[in-house]
Amino acid sequence: MDEEIDTRKINNSFLRDHNYATEADIISTVEFNPTGELLATGDKGGRVVVFQREQESKNHPQRRGEYNVYSTFQSHEPEFDYLKSLEIEEKINKIRWLPQQNAAYFLLSTNDKTVKLWKISERDKRPEGYNLKDEDGRIRDPTTITALRVPVLRPMDLMVEATPRRIFSNAHTYHINSISVNSDCETYMSTDDLRINLWNLEITNRSFSILF
Repeated sequence: MDEEIDTRKINNSFLRDHNYATEADIISTVEFNPTGELLATGDKGGRVVVFQREQESKNHPQRRGEYNVYSTFQSHEPEFDYLKSLEIEEKINKIRWLPQQNAAYFLLSTNDKTVKLWKISERDKRPEGYNLKDEDGRIRDPTTITALRVPVLRPMDLMVEATPRRIFSNAHTYHINSISVNSDCETYMSTDDLRINLWNLEITNRSFSILF
């Protein structure tokens, strides 16, 4: 009995001293892409982590259905609205995937006030052989260029990049609680407690309010 109590104390002490998860690490939303190959999670720290499903293998059938980390990026940062004296948290409220049109993936993520469109793409080649730049990226002296070179693509380690393509903001008085991509794949809706806004993915400075 005494050994059990001592073990329990040791375990509790270990958990107190090794806080593996913080408040910012708590997951606030999850969303599969239409094919189920990718799973995106958003947390209270404004990060988005994308997991990719493990490919089925005859040698390892037990690994079917497992998801490994594919990409991690900071989607939102904490902000402060000075006009309203309001602190805007970085917590991700919703994530929505767009139907895949090419090799890249696109998703929408939102916190309380701002929706962002992200592009997630792979890159396994890098260009080399510039005429006006050296291999380190420094500008070359034009007087030293004696021949023209044709740039070529060289293989490199696979890199997954997440880049912001659009930022949609300043359209909601209250906190955004949901976003939804329309079937035309060109527009989406964002909603708060009193309003629904209709956005075009190519236009960031204007939306249409369809309900008050």
